[in-house]
Amino acid sequence: MILKVINHDFIYEMSHLCTVFFPFEKIKDDGEDNIEVVTSANGNEFSVYARVSPEHKIRIVKAWQEKGNIVSMTGDGVNDAPALKQADVGVAMGITGTEVAKDAASMVLTDDNFATIVKAVENGRNVYRNIKSSIQFLLSGNFGAILAVLYASIAGLPVPFAPVHLLFINLLTDSLPAIALGLEPHRKDVMDEKPRQKDESILTRDFLAKIVTEGLSIGVMTMIAFMIGYTSEGALLGSTMAFGTLCTSRLFHGYNCKADRPVLFKKGFFNNIYLQGAFLIGFVLITGVLTIPALHGIFSVTTLNITQLFTVYGLAILNIPVIQCLKAIRFKLR
Repeated sequence: MILKVINHDFIYEMSHLCTVFFPFEKIKDDGEDNIEVVTSANGNEFSVYARVSPEHKIRIVKAWQEKGNIVSMTGDGVNDAPALKQADVGVAMGITGTEVAKDAASMVLTDDNFATIVKAVENGRNVYRNIKSSIQFLLSGNFGAILAVLYASIAGLPVPFAPVHLLFINLLTDSLPAIALGLEPHRKDVMDEKPRQKDESILTRDFLAKIVTEGLSIGVMTMIAFMIGYTSEGALLGSTMAFGTLCTSRLFHGYNCKADRPVLFKKGFFNNIYLQGAFLIGFVLITGVLTIPALHGIFSVTTLNITQLFTVYGLAILNIPVIQCLKAIRFKLR
């Protein structure tokens, strides 16, 4: 791909912005305001225009939009306002820009620095990724609970959860890790991702596959715990062990949702202090419910001995290596 920049003043800014969308190999400068950014992508040619009339700016923006592209336009003058308004993302200068341009734009560069656009893209991608991580955590955990109840119904077994169990899960072991995942530290590797389609749904086929496989793992561990308790001492112990395993599994699952690729044994595994706090609070609360006799009547559980308690913890933590292995396989097959 050859990207022609018809304005020598912006060569460094434009080459920096190019890396957001495609890596460039070298820059050719003929010294006459004609600069080529040579890349290895597809052999196509794109042009960046400068010093054109207002009506031409709108025509250029519309032409790219008609090709299905998301168009960004930068400007600072009154004559830039129509194109800034037409563009998907209009960017006005905060220092030298006119009020008309600022009003028409979607974003204002307060420092008039084009490199800030790259930072804004990086920040937006990280926010979007964190939102998806939170949704993935919530949906996969809920899918695991649904599978456990569905299996019990089909097999003619007692319902594994009491209503108060589900209330506890939704208020505590769901909400705190989900909020913490939304505060996951930003990473620079988001800039290596390809831009997604403008009309792409957040619930893509790949995303739904992750929810199903991860929910299946949580559901299987939960029902193993239920069957261990049910065959040992009856429905109450089975329900208690299933409740404890599901809660603890979802706490551990927060670490699985940090990234699409495996994070186990990597530096970023413990870099979110909010997730550490959410895990600690949830773990203390569920352990208290399972071990403090005064709370048993409120939460419809029975006392677990040390062996049963560690069985719950062991089944819950098994979700980490299982799901991390699935992520590794999925990542290698890409």
